[in-house]
Amino acid sequence: MKLLAHVCCASCWLACAPEWGTAVGPGGRWEGFFSNPNIHPLIEFRRRLKAVRTVADDCGWPIVVEEGYGLREFLEQVDWRGDGRCADCYRLRLRATAAEARRRGFDHFTTTLLASTQQEHERVRLVGEEVARSVGVAFFAGDWRPAAERGHAEARRRSLYRQQYCGCVFSEYERYRDTGLHLYHGPGAGGR
Repeated sequence: MKLLAHVCCASCWLACAPEWGTAVGPGGRWEGFFSNPNIHPLIEFRRRLKAVRTVADDCGWPIVVEEGYGLREFLEQVDWRGDGRCADCYRLRLRATAAEARRRGFDHFTTTLLASTQQEHERVRLVGEEVARSVGVAFFAGDWRPAAERGHAEARRRSLYRQQYCGCVFSEYERYRDTGLHLYHGPGAGGR
């Protein structure tokens, strides 16, 4: 099997890579693909990309990176007003991965989203299969959630950046809306 794997973050990549090595078998290969126009704001995108590059360098794992900050693409392709924004976001990233896999001669594609305990696993799988039919490259849908904690532990051990929300500005809002985290309470701020 020749597998191109969408990489969302360093922690999930650390969880999945050993599983992919086993899955592709002798004579097979896998490669990472960082394409995440959903990640906002820009500083968050840069933190995650830096952590992914660090893993690639330290482990010698191959990765192709789409470096462009995708705010406009994300807002144009994801219906952020409705309940389908997560499926739209999965579709955006998996379509890019499948197209890259096809262009470069890979016969399968997958995603580290399948390791996250915070993502909608079944929806990721269904979107992956839909994209596979439309692009003509098979979707490899493993359940790598049991390896998630191993990835988080390894990221902590390596002192890598670990995000606090899925990546989009809407999930950032949902994560922090009820907290006072990072609020300034000094003189002139109207509070103490």
